[in-house]
Amino acid sequence: MGKRGRAVGSVIRDNLIEILYHLKSAHAYELYKAYKKVFGPVNIRSVYYNLNKGKELGVFEIKEIKKVEGDFSWGSVVERIMYGLGKEAKPKG
Repeated sequence: MGKRGRAVGSVIRDNLIEILYHLKSAHAYELYKAYKKVFGPVNIRSVYYNLNKGKELGVFEIKEIKKVEGDFSWGSVVERIMYGLGKEAKPKG
């Protein structure tokens, strides 16, 4: 009898690993746009979820947090969390 429960892997997370392998570093919205262009439709919440889950698993790591000033609808400053590949990432290249 097989294992019960949800599978550990994620197709979206694997695809994000491949994108980050080529980009080296990117923030979540950049990854979302690249994902849509390369792999097709995806929900941005799924991208954020998989980035956070990937951080827990050591697949992604935070490279830096940038404060960007501009004229945004929600204010004048935004924090961009830049992600990179972690030690547990296994890109296929």
